[in-house]
Amino acid sequence: MIRVLLADDQRLVRAGFRMILRAEPDLEVAGEAGDGVEAVEAARRLRPDVVIMDIRMPRLNGIEATRQIVRQPHPPHVLVVTTFDLDRYVYESLRAGAGGFLLKDAPERQLTSAIRTVVDGVALLAPDVTRRMLDAFAGRIEPGRPPPGLDALTGREVDVLRLIARGRSNAEIARELYLSDATVKTHVAHILAKLGLASRTQAAVVAYETKLVVPGQRPGPGP
Repeated sequence: MIRVLLADDQRLVRAGFRMILRAEPDLEVAGEAGDGVEAVEAARRLRPDVVIMDIRMPRLNGIEATRQIVRQPHPPHVLVVTTFDLDRYVYESLRAGAGGFLLKDAPERQLTSAIRTVVDGVALLAPDVTRRMLDAFAGRIEPGRPPPGLDALTGREVDVLRLIARGRSNAEIARELYLSDATVKTHVAHILAKLGLASRTQAAVVAYETKLVVPGQRPGPGP
C-alpha cells in the first residue's frame, strides 16, 4: 500500500485528490496539510511514501517545505502538483529535491500513475515534460558550483548521470550503455550517495547546472 500525504491550502483540491486516491486499491491518504509548516510536520509524524505538494501555500511555500522534508530521516518522495506549466517555481522545487512534477489539470490516471512512478524511482516523472522544463530554464541558469563529490564520479557514472538528465529510464540507460538493469541501478545509487542528493530529478538539475548536459546537445559518453 502506498501512503500519500496531501499538502495543499485549498480544501476542495485536497478533497478532489482524496476521492481519486480512494478509488485505487493500492493507494491511501495518510493525512492532509493546509500549508507548508503542516506538511513538514505531518511528513515527519506520519512517514508517508509520497507527499503531493502544492507550491504556493501560506506560512511556508512548497519549495522550502520540500527542502526540509527531503532532509528528514527516511524521507518520502515529493510530487509537486502545480497550476502552471514551466513555472519557475517548479524548477526550484525540483532543485530542492522533489522527485517530479505534474500539472493540476492532468487526467486522474496520470496522477495515480505519477504517484506509483515516483515511488518506484525508476525514471524521471513525465520525462518529456520534465526534460522540456529543464531545457527551458537551462539557458537562464548561472553555472552552479560543482557539488562535493562530483569529481568522485567515475566515467561510467558521469555517462549515467548525463542520461538521467535526458530523462532516460534505467532500462533505457542499460540499453544505451550495454549494461544490465542491476548495474545501472547500482550506478544511480552511487551517484546520489556521492552527490548527497535525494532524487534522480535533483541529479538531473545538477547535470544542467554544471553543464554536463547542454540543451540541444546529443548525449554522448563521458571523458
